[in-house]
Amino acid sequence: MKREEREAAVRDAMRRAVAPVPPELHADAVRRGDRLLRRRRLVRRVLWLPACAAAVAFAVWAAGAHPWVEPSTRTTPPVTGW
Repeated sequence: MKREEREAAVRDAMRRAVAPVPPELHADAVRRGDRLLRRRRLVRRVLWLPACAAAVAFAVWAAGAHPWVEPSTRTTPPVTGW
């Protein structure tokens, strides 16, 4: 099929009358969309819970372990009497 033929076919399809839509289709689509939005919102909230718990656990661990402080070396004795 050549480009001109495809364009003509598309023009013919666009000129045709729109197929009738069942009246209950809108209500079903709205119901399904609301259900999807509620499910996404729930999943998002459920996934935020472990993320917040991990942040709190890390903060508690860091407050107790002080990972930013360099550990003392125990390989040499302290120098005294200089």
